[in-house]
Amino acid sequence: MRGFELACLLLIVVPQVVLGTHDVYIVTMEGDPVVSYRGGVEGFPATATDLDEEMDITSEAVTLYSLHLQRYHDKLLDSLFVEGTYEKLYSYHHLINGFAVHMSPLQAEFLRKVPGVKHVERDMKIQKLTTHTPQFLGLPTGVWPTEGGFDRAGEDVVIGLVDSGIYPQHPSFSACKTDPYGPVPHYKGKCEMDPVTGRSFCNGKIVGAQHFAKAAIASGAFNPDVDFASPLDGDGHGSHTAAIAAGNNGIPVRMHGYKFGKASGMAPRARIAVYKVLYRLFGGYVSDVVAAIDQAVQDGVDILNLSVGPNSPPTATRTTFLNPFDAALLSAVKAGVFVAQAAGNGGPFPKTLVSFSPWITTVAAGVDDRRYKNHLVLGNGKLLSGLGVSPATHENKSFSLISAADALLGSSSTKYSAQDCQRPELLNKRKVQGKILLCGYSFNYISGTASIKKVSQTARSLGAAGFIVAVENSYPGTKFDPVPVSIPGILITDVSRTKDLIDYYNSSTIRDWAGRATTFQATAGIADGLAPTLYNSAPQVALFSSRGPDVKDFSFQDADVLKPDILAPGNLIWAAWAPNGTDEANYAGEGFAMVSGTSMAAPHIAGIAALIKQKNPKWSPSAIKSALMTTANTLDKGSHPLRAQQYSASEIMTLTRATPFDYGSGAVNPKAALDPGLVLDATHQDYITFLCSIPDVEHSEVSNITGFACNSSPKGQRPYDLNIPSITISQLKGTQTVKRTVTSVAAEAETYTVMTRMPPEIALEVSPPALTVLPGASREITATLTARSVTGTYSFGEITMKGDRGHHVRIPVVAMGFK
Repeated sequence: MRGFELACLLLIVVPQVVLGTHDVYIVTMEGDPVVSYRGGVEGFPATATDLDEEMDITSEAVTLYSLHLQRYHDKLLDSLFVEGTYEKLYSYHHLINGFAVHMSPLQAEFLRKVPGVKHVERDMKIQKLTTHTPQFLGLPTGVWPTEGGFDRAGEDVVIGLVDSGIYPQHPSFSACKTDPYGPVPHYKGKCEMDPVTGRSFCNGKIVGAQHFAKAAIASGAFNPDVDFASPLDGDGHGSHTAAIAAGNNGIPVRMHGYKFGKASGMAPRARIAVYKVLYRLFGGYVSDVVAAIDQAVQDGVDILNLSVGPNSPPTATRTTFLNPFDAALLSAVKAGVFVAQAAGNGGPFPKTLVSFSPWITTVAAGVDDRRYKNHLVLGNGKLLSGLGVSPATHENKSFSLISAADALLGSSSTKYSAQDCQRPELLNKRKVQGKILLCGYSFNYISGTASIKKVSQTARSLGAAGFIVAVENSYPGTKFDPVPVSIPGILITDVSRTKDLIDYYNSSTIRDWAGRATTFQATAGIADGLAPTLYNSAPQVALFSSRGPDVKDFSFQDADVLKPDILAPGNLIWAAWAPNGTDEANYAGEGFAMVSGTSMAAPHIAGIAALIKQKNPKWSPSAIKSALMTTANTLDKGSHPLRAQQYSASEIMTLTRATPFDYGSGAVNPKAALDPGLVLDATHQDYITFLCSIPDVEHSEVSNITGFACNSSPKGQRPYDLNIPSITISQLKGTQTVKRTVTSVAAEAETYTVMTRMPPEIALEVSPPALTVLPGASREITATLTARSVTGTYSFGEITMKGDRGHHVRIPVVAMGFK
């Protein structure tokens, strides 16, 4: 810790500026954080513990060393800059040794050169990335009974949710209608008080609730009137993800007087710890997220769910795996915390992932077997399919159609987009009453300024028999979701079907000499869309789910790491919603929402990981990740290979055979993951060795950001040598040999037969062909890959290990032959 003394000598040359042109920067320092400090600073005993030991965050050693780091950060800044020209926002001391500071670019440039300062990086923004999925995943019959039933599934496991907060009054988070919750001794987080009601955000089910907004405030993005300076969810997103992971079981989902089943989290007895970092209008900032992660691990969470991610790969480091965000998560994993992160919603295009590192479990979004379909029957006999979670038109009858354009009131209405049907005052109620209102779908729906919910309200206020929203133009990348509404309504998404509808309407409508409609002879009836249809062709990879390959740097060069890791339900997921949530305009004011995104997929994995943690409390995060991956399914419910939603050449959605770049190891299988037979484990040192083996990455950069040196890195180590349950070689030249170590977590010895599958372009051989593994013992397998031809495309295969006691371990293999 020489930095402070040396920095004092440089004070006279430091440029001083006034606040105004400042940014937030994340600074990492020399010296270990609490989680890895093994002594060496006089007067401060070691704080690091072995993985199987629980760190006591209230111990005197931890408290003193944390305070020591915080004071050191303060002294360094005070010695360099004049008070008032900067603002320190956070001291990071548990997972990384550093701080976040609001200062000028000139000050940041100076700070980079100060002894003791290892890395300075400007902050960047982050973005947001159920009634049926427990049944779809087999939890009620195949998993919860082994954990003591739904009322004990996840008992005493704490899931930390780094998101937009929570709505604590929701029944999904109630502690009143369940068995009393006792204390969780290993969790020591705090609960903020609601500044309006004065009540705690915690209740036994919710055991921690904090918000982090210092970077957002310093950046001028935070509005306390809109964003809530508390853990209260003003967005809806955080309540939704929390309920998916750990919401109470059997909560009735009601909307508009209709029942849509009962909701449950994956681990309904698990506890929830809230770390709010996302806000309504602007998302959030990495320095706030790092502070939340640091606090969550310090508090003692077991699982971290991150339905957030950066807007793009980091630009300030040579590799995507080295940045303060991923470094904090690496330290979290070192501390024994399992991390699930959403893959991103940039699909179906390649290299759109926003979750990069092998120590994180990156989750892709799948479409489950439940689909909401509906149809419209025209007076000419044509049947048009569409989306609409609504009742049928009265007594299943047909009613006259009237378009919004033919119902306009006055010429002044042309200044508004009246055909969106968002403003009832622009339409003639006398004309619309008793008819089905035909509305247009414009870009306003995509931008969020128009909603199906508002169309429903407009139609109801005008006395319409129902409504139709018709898409006339193709908007590439648009995600159409069915929306529950209180009156008959349907969204026609197929442009060709819309043309049929409009042609029929125009040919059946009589107009006067000026083009004004005088007689409406077109009729239609809307079917009942309240009941879902179940399909065997599930799961599928959702169109919006981000795809691999993983990238190792900002220039988007391919990494030797398979991403995403796993597929989980993320399409049309029913779960809790904050009534004041604004994230989805169609669910404003509602208590539940049915929304889609990889944000919904990640908490499925977080909740299932909690069930595995409950059964195997000593397992490392990498062992839990391995159990999930090696047991995943690559076949759908109809026993066909998984398929992925994709665009055709004409930008129409189609289905193609999915690859590991779409789903990772496959679709999650919770029952099998609880008893995987074998796991592939990786230590913290293994991850450091992986970072040190990346070509063109300077070892000093690894040390600066992680705090660990590359000295122990074996010669000849390559990134794909990391002991993870997949093998990816982006540039296979000639023949390469890769080793993997498997460890038995079964109760009895088991003999495994090893088999391979690979396309002819790549030869794959594995030895030994069979092996017996004793309980707790480890064995090594060697895979030899040879490029037989150079195609410029990836080949996908797998290594399977079938045990004589029923365990089945699968390791995906991905390689591209290279000259």
